[in-house]
Amino acid sequence: MPGLTIDLTIYDDEEALLAGLRRREPDACACLIKRFAPLVYAQAMRLLGDADEAEGALQQTFIKACDKLDTYEGRSGLGSWLYRIATNEALMLLRQRSPRIDLDNVADTIQADEIPQHLTPWTLDPAAAALNSELRATLEQALMALPETLRVVFVLRDIQGLSTEETAAMLGLGESAVKVRLHRARLRLRELLSAYMREH
Repeated sequence: MPGLTIDLTIYDDEEALLAGLRRREPDACACLIKRFAPLVYAQAMRLLGDADEAEGALQQTFIKACDKLDTYEGRSGLGSWLYRIATNEALMLLRQRSPRIDLDNVADTIQADEIPQHLTPWTLDPAAAALNSELRATLEQALMALPETLRVVFVLRDIQGLSTEETAAMLGLGESAVKVRLHRARLRLRELLSAYMREH
């Protein structure tokens, strides 16, 4: 049986969608999910690296968004608001998954295979390359290969665009630990992407 088809044009723009959500219209909820589920799922997957947990974070994000709709002030777009909720949900799952590590003593926890061995100069223009879907897929794959402690810091800082201070606060770390992890994540990603860059 084919899936439910949702007409996203019912609400012309975000303002109309928000008005529908505040009136508790069922079509508005369906449109919200259809429009923003890929964004929310991608963020959860980047942080968690596990499809089942990302699906759980996706569901919890929309449940909490509907519950807290009255607190949404419209200072940022609906997508940005949902993105923050998804990030918090994913981080909560990460905290439940493993015991907390004091990353201020991160030098003692780095494994030998986390230290980059082969770096290749990149001649590719990053702005042009960002438009390449093959490179995006390769980058996502490399991101999933990062150890969790490196991946989470990279996603918050370089993908979500949080400051070092904000990232440290979200993760309960010192700013120096965030900087060390971010540096190591960037080096590791560069190493993981070196083969692709050499070929292209």
